[in-house]
Amino acid sequence: MAISKIVTNSVDSGVTLTSPTIASPTISAPVLSGSVTGTYTLAGTYTLAGTPTAGASLITSGTAQATTIGTFKDFTGIPSWVKRITVMFNGVSTSGVSIRQTQLGSGSFTTTGYTSSGFGWTGGTNGTSSTTGIIFDGQPPLAATNYNAVMTINSFGNNIWVASSLIAATTGTTQQYMSTGAITLSGALDRIRITTVNGIDTFDAGSINILYE
Repeated sequence: MAISKIVTNSVDSGVTLTSPTIASPTISAPVLSGSVTGTYTLAGTYTLAGTPTAGASLITSGTAQATTIGTFKDFTGIPSWVKRITVMFNGVSTSGVSIRQTQLGSGSFTTTGYTSSGFGWTGGTNGTSSTTGIIFDGQPPLAATNYNAVMTINSFGNNIWVASSLIAATTGTTQQYMSTGAITLSGALDRIRITTVNGIDTFDAGSINILYE
């Protein structure tokens, strides 16, 4: 495939220029050599050979965890350049009626200082809140009911993170919720925990995973 390519700072990792070589045509003003700073335009037609190395701008998947045991699930080692994280429930169930929530952390998990609330379309008493995490539910969930959910957590800058989520029951009584939340961390985010507000209810079905970018 013949293309014209703009090179900024450095040639793409894992990509080589062939046919013609980088010396034909000649690059001048300034000459491209050594450490490249600034922006250069390669005139002429080049063929890119090789496979580019994945960079920080691509979406990266975590490793899915079965939610069939335990009171929390952790995802650690999240890179400091991450600006958005998506938490996904696939048929997740817990043993009791405590609200499910996500806690963020920098070096350790932050368990206070959150502003988070939610509501639902289920009838009855709706509306819940938490200061110990960013909640998924708009009211206490039904025990032994499976839920699908997506929570998106976005960097606001200065270690401030804001989030929103949608969650719905996939078995039993129809339940649908949405929620929002925010937290300011002490440093760069590097971990996420999915747990319950009471910290006692256990997972008993489904799986959880995250995406980050």
